[in-house]
This record gives sequence, structure tokens and C-alpha cells, in this order.
Amino acid sequence: MVFELDDTSKAEALFEGWQETLIYSCLQKVMGKILVTDINEPVSAFAYVGCFCFFAGVPDRELAAHKPEGFIIMVPQNEAWAEIIEDIYPEAKRFTRYAIRKDTVFDRDRLKENLQLLPEGYELKMIDADLYDQCLEDPVTADFVSSFGSKDRYLELGRGVVTVREGRIVSGASSYTRYKEGIEIEVDTVPEERRKHLALICCSQLILNCLEEGLYPSWDAHNMDSVRLAEKLGYEYDHEYTAYEVATDQRTH
Repeated sequence: MVFELDDTSKAEALFEGWQETLIYSCLQKVMGKILVTDINEPVSAFAYVGCFCFFAGVPDRELAAHKPEGFIIMVPQNEAWAEIIEDIYPEAKRFTRYAIRKDTVFDRDRLKENLQLLPEGYELKMIDADLYDQCLEDPVTADFVSSFGSKDRYLELGRGVVTVREGRIVSGASSYTRYKEGIEIEVDTVPEERRKHLALICCSQLILNCLEEGLYPSWDAHNMDSVRLAEKLGYEYDHEYTAYEVATDQRTH
């Protein structure tokens, strides 16, 4: 059987050295959960938050088969876990993600200069109670807030910046997840408003806000476009890693 681990410290060693803030969120019990088959002395585990599952420890078919509902991105700790995922989910799409270093020293002046690129007719706003509701109305912006599960939880722990044009959210950067020391950034722009520097502007403001609070704005890239945007903001590429998209027919965006 698969159980949610209450004492997450029992799984810390299984994820040791894995610099992924979504895992930190689960281990720190800020959000998400750690699932195991042995709650006393787990040798295998997976961290689950948002639409991400991270598998660690001794490869375990029962854990890998315990898929949460909907579209999921599965990240194996090693090739042995990858082989199990491919065997259980033959329709899974294997792809490459890109890890970004977690020790960036940001140039605040450069980030402030980026804010001057905001086009006329666009407003930069922090996500509040009203904008939270609006984010959920569009699949492009829903992930800015959806991982927190409720408005109150997001307003307590989340941080976000959006660009608004004629009352509509057209771009934004927000906390996909939160851990004690910082956030994991989610960024997107509606298709018809891309290539106007809006993502760069929103991310710059969000990073500046985080630095003012003493929070680290972590970045992990789904593709090379995301890597290039990160580098414009001052981040440095670290390494690539393997992930799997499962149940892609249930993906909303």
C-alpha cells in the first residue's frame, strides 16, 4: 500500500543532493506531500506537488503506479526509475528539462531597467484576491495560483505579478510553489501578447519583490526558451535532466 508520510524527515536522505525546491516544499510540509510504501523506514518515496512527481530511493513499481489524477510530470532520480515509468506508462512522453542554479546573485539595477520596457496601455499589478479569481478563469494563467488549493492559502504564502491590459491578465509571473526560503517561479503570457517583453517585466518585478522579502526566486526551465529568459534575468544554466509527461490528453494548457 501507498501512504502519505507524516514525518517527512524520514525521507530526507532519499532526496539528498537533489536541488529542487518543489521537493523542499514537500519535505518542509509547506505544500505537497511525500508518499511511501513503508512509513517507518522508507527506502523509496515520491514527492508530489502541483503536477510534479519526483521519484527517489530504491525503484518501486507500486509507488510509480500510484499516479495522481490528471496530467502529471514525473521526474526519475535515475535511469532505473525511468525504466519503471516507461514500463508502467508506455504512452508517457520522455523529454528534457533544464535545471537552473540556485545561488544567483541578481543585479537589481538591471532588473529595474527591465521595468521601463512596459508598453503604454499595460499595467503591472500584484496578484490580490480579485486577480486570484481572474487567474483561474484562463488555463494560461491558472497555474499562477492553482497549486495552493485555495485563495486564502495563496494570499498567505504566494507571491505574484501580472500585466493587465484593458482589464484582462495577459502575462504574469507567480509562485508555482512555495518553500520556507523562497518560491518556484511560474511564468506565461497569452499567445497574442508574446514578444512584447511582458514576461521579462513581470519576472523582474517578482524577483525584486522576493529580494525585498528575503525570499529566493527559484527557476527551473521546461524548455530552452525558458532558459534564455532566465539568463536575461541573471540566472545561470546548471544541467539538463529527464522527465516524463503522463496523461497529456488531460493537460489543460
